[in-house]
Amino acid sequence: MTIDAHQHFWRVSRGDYFWMDEGTAPIQRDLLPGDLAPLARAGGINGSVLVQAAPTIDETLFLKDIAETEPFVRAVVGWIDLEGDVDVQLERIAHPKLRGLRPMLQDIEQTDWIARPDVRNGLRKVADAGLRLDALITPRHLSTINALAAEMPELPIVIDHCAKPQFDGSDPGDTWRRGIAMLAGHPQVTCKLSGLANEYGMGWSAEGLRPVFDHVMETFGPSRTMWGSDWPVLELAGDYAGWLDTARRLAEDLSEGERGDLFGGTATRFYDL
Repeated sequence: MTIDAHQHFWRVSRGDYFWMDEGTAPIQRDLLPGDLAPLARAGGINGSVLVQAAPTIDETLFLKDIAETEPFVRAVVGWIDLEGDVDVQLERIAHPKLRGLRPMLQDIEQTDWIARPDVRNGLRKVADAGLRLDALITPRHLSTINALAAEMPELPIVIDHCAKPQFDGSDPGDTWRRGIAMLAGHPQVTCKLSGLANEYGMGWSAEGLRPVFDHVMETFGPSRTMWGSDWPVLELAGDYAGWLDTARRLAEDLSEGERGDLFGGTATRFYDL
């Protein structure tokens, strides 16, 4: 079973994709299951985890409707207002395929927003509901998420896009390395090998991404790392086939079982697919 652990769909006319601007013009069009299907089929992908791309309940309901009719979508990661009435929101978005929630932490100015008492209380209710946290973070959040993981071991956390390392050439930096190693010390935390082409920028390659891959393998290991495409955001830096091929080349030295974990097993266990 090969799983794309991180992809998006959107319908632009819904109007809540606040991050879309001139720089995202190439992907400012409706991108839906029919657009991903041939790419996934060509790559031998058997299913996906559909992740929110807008911080609204309406976005989560939109994704639920897609998951209802698309067997390829094995799980949904939605959004709620963690400072609001979490119980009411969880009841509204409940669905058999709902597996997690993702506050868009990278877009919140306050780095330690997730440490607020009301947000923490919301996250406890998320954990009690059997859901997971997708952490959309950058290196400035590493210590904050470390503190969250220490305080709430009952909340499974996955680090999206390897915490978006800021590349200096191909070097992701010692701050990122230390933070990733710190997070890997918590057994309930896993990591997504996704989004790296966009973070690296022009000229990304297996060689350029090797330092990140090697460090994630050294700290989290394949059994706690899952591959994701981050499509269609990926199209701003490359294409589905190219990123999948690069990830497979990075993983060539892993054992068959380890590659099985990276490209499906870890996602299946973490999201209970």
